Amino acid sequence: MNPIGYVHRDRPDEDVKDRNIVSRVVLDTEFVEGLIGIEEFSHVYIIFWLNEFKTTTVKLKGHIFGKPEQPFVGVFATRSPIRPNLIGQTLVELIKCKENVLWVRGLDANNGTPVVDIKPYPDWERGKWIIVKEFRAPDWLQRINK
Repeated sequence: MNPIGYVHRDRPDEDVKDRNIVSRVVLDTEFVEGLIGIEEFSHVYIIFWLNEFKTTTVKLKGHIFGKPEQPFVGVFATRSPIRPNLIGQTLVELIKCKENVLWVRGLDANNGTPVVDIKPYPDWERGKWIIVKEFRAPDWLQRINK
């Protein structure tokens, strides 16, 4: 995979988990035509490469946050950045698009993170929106999120 652009944050010490922070996705200028029409969407998925992590340290199972009092689950049941393939995806609010730059709110990627793709939300198929309104999540996740 080759990056199409990079994440730019105002300050390198920003808390990437703060979903209120606006950051920029700056695409290489060769991809600017790919952004035509994107500003009509309120939200987009940013797909990125977790370049600051190493795949050699992947544990396929373990306790959440490495704490024995937390549930024992597999990596695919978590949002851990340490994965077999270091691909990240975040649904963000699209604030604006100007030339080759997207301003987005809620991107949990570090400054300098390579972006590999952008996709609009919601998804659709054969004239129908694909929006998940009802979902289930494990009890342990609901407890952690409180």
